Amino acid sequence: MKINEHTKGARNGRRGDDRNQDETPERGEWLLEAPRQRDGERSIHQARSHRPNLLRRRAWQILEAPTAEQPAVDGEETMGPKPPDDTTVNFVLDLVLRIGEVQMSSGAGASDVTATIIALTSALGLPHCEVDVIFTSITVTCHRGTDMAPVTALRVVRSRSLDYTRLTQTETLVRRIVRGNIGAEEAQQELQRITTAPHPYPRWVATAAWGGLAGFITLILGGSIDVALVAMVISAVIDRLGRFLNRYALPFFFQQVIGGLVATLSAMAIVSSDLLTTNKPTLVVAAAVTVLLSGLSTVSAVQDAITGYYVTAAGRTMETALMSAGLIAGVVLALKIALLLKMPLTPLPEVISSTPQDLPIIIVGSIGASACFALASYSTLRAMIVAGAAGAIGGAVYGALMLTDFEAVSSSAMAATLVGFCGGVLARRLKVTPLVVAVSGITPLLPGLSTYRGLYQLGVEPGGNISTLMTAVAIGLALAAGVVLGEYLAQPVRTGLGRLERKFAGPRMAGPMEPAERRLE
Repeated sequence: MKINEHTKGARNGRRGDDRNQDETPERGEWLLEAPRQRDGERSIHQARSHRPNLLRRRAWQILEAPTAEQPAVDGEETMGPKPPDDTTVNFVLDLVLRIGEVQMSSGAGASDVTATIIALTSALGLPHCEVDVIFTSITVTCHRGTDMAPVTALRVVRSRSLDYTRLTQTETLVRRIVRGNIGAEEAQQELQRITTAPHPYPRWVATAAWGGLAGFITLILGGSIDVALVAMVISAVIDRLGRFLNRYALPFFFQQVIGGLVATLSAMAIVSSDLLTTNKPTLVVAAAVTVLLSGLSTVSAVQDAITGYYVTAAGRTMETALMSAGLIAGVVLALKIALLLKMPLTPLPEVISSTPQDLPIIIVGSIGASACFALASYSTLRAMIVAGAAGAIGGAVYGALMLTDFEAVSSSAMAATLVGFCGGVLARRLKVTPLVVAVSGITPLLPGLSTYRGLYQLGVEPGGNISTLMTAVAIGLALAAGVVLGEYLAQPVRTGLGRLERKFAGPRMAGPMEPAERRLE
């Protein structure tokens, strides 16, 4: 059957008319021009938003040839965050780096320093910053979108000092900044006043506090009053000697060597002179060793390792190991000198199991030792009281567990966990830095006697056993890990601090907590 030519032409005409109306392209017409939308139709994206998508438009200009119908891209509009000008950015980064330096030099963990800087930059108008903290430096980068280069600032942490009053005042300043009660310029002036202010107490007060720490440690170990007094004098002399050596910038490793040497030789000389009427004169050395161990950053090293800051943890661990090695070298050298001079060596004191009657003495000694450490670290009176309470808790728990079948490592871990938990719950409500409470609370539990026993066995006894020294290392790690765990368990309990305080990033000893996720928008 033939198709009518007129009918076919009519059909073709209608097709041509339809094509003119709809502008339907043939194959190949897409290559040079963007497809035209039909009348009355709108894309889903245009129906939802009146603002064009800059990313799609830019990608379209790259992939397709420009046409007169394609809208031009606004080159002046910047994608991403719009931070303040360069001067403000540099000023804020310098401020937060100085605050992080104070925290890092005072022994705060890398996770706490990182969270503090992120909170400060967000509060001061730089919401998209990245922080990198290692043992000796802090780096902060501020991202400024896709059209502007990021700004990076770095600050080196050159000194380490125990001034908990400075740390507490800096934390108070951080709270004011986060709450919006103070601006960047005023905060810079306040930080300058804090960092340049002298210590709140004279130096001789700190020296007396270090001596008092040794005296209370001697009482905890079972020594008498005369042994405690001798330990106080020797530790005070070691502190003044270290102060003198600091003037000549002698490295701390050699200061630890000299401290262990002086403490051990002094105890041996006192034993030779028969000035003490006790059969435990070597407790003087154990107390002095505890004092020399108390300033090490074992807690911060374990916290950094747990929270994933392995580079900083390795640096702190190396520092702690090096300082301990210096102490070991000093004690062993003194024992060798005593053998050469034929000084009478008293037998190594055995670890005597405590009795219920000794528990009050342990608690009182722990209170005094914790308060003395806080005073020697230039803490405020309120911090000293809270530190003494933390020491009482730790001493009571440790003494009670030692009355049972618990070993020293397990007892130390449980006592430190409770110290960290109580410090985490109460410290901020009492406006005290939790780091002060944690470090001061576990000071009476440091393994000074176990360390000296291990060193004595290695340096004096033939074929010495290293197991005692390894036990001392295990106790130190258990104390540090217990404090971090206790502080982590205390986080959900802080219900009365408000949303801002729960998000606050300061020296919290917070355990494995990560800052909030951030992205460029």
